[in-house]
Amino acid sequence: MSRLILVRHGNTALNSSERFWGATDVELSTEGIIQAEKLRDRLATEKIDVAYASKLSRTRLTAEIIASKQNTDVTTCTELNEINFGVIEGLTFEEISERHPHIAEVLSKWAIRPKFPGGESLDELDRRVQKFLKRLHKHQPEQTILIVSHAGTLRLMICHLLAIGLEHWRNMRLNLASVSVIETYPQGAVLSLLNDISHLKT
Repeated sequence: MSRLILVRHGNTALNSSERFWGATDVELSTEGIIQAEKLRDRLATEKIDVAYASKLSRTRLTAEIIASKQNTDVTTCTELNEINFGVIEGLTFEEISERHPHIAEVLSKWAIRPKFPGGESLDELDRRVQKFLKRLHKHQPEQTILIVSHAGTLRLMICHLLAIGLEHWRNMRLNLASVSVIETYPQGAVLSLLNDISHLKT
């Protein structure tokens, strides 16, 4: 059995909870750093053998703070980067509705395969996620693997691991600085924790 600890990065200086930040490299805010420190303390008793993060600084720093008590190096890879939202990068939904109403309509309908003008499609992000999942095959059973990434990337990863159709990719909530855990077996995967943020309340 491999144990996958899936973590969404902490909040950013430009408010990740309200804005569509994808490929833009925004940094953690002071609040986000505090959240990462709480994640570090929450996961301090885990024996993390391998740690991965996207190339973007908000995930990389979150992972480095968590791994600081683990004596584990963080490997960054572009496959874990968030989807590129193109022309709506950094906008709130209200701003998108005003400037790009056609995109707002697609988002409202939870389109299965949205393509963001000037950015990526969900299929392109999914290809990256599948490439990353193949990377995990090289690790030994019984290892615990930390994966710090973004909401869209992690949702697709969970869909693949649990053999859930991608049309359900938005049917799960992954809050900032949340922890989810999936245990993988030869027969399949088991979701044992989803979107836990209890550590942020202490």
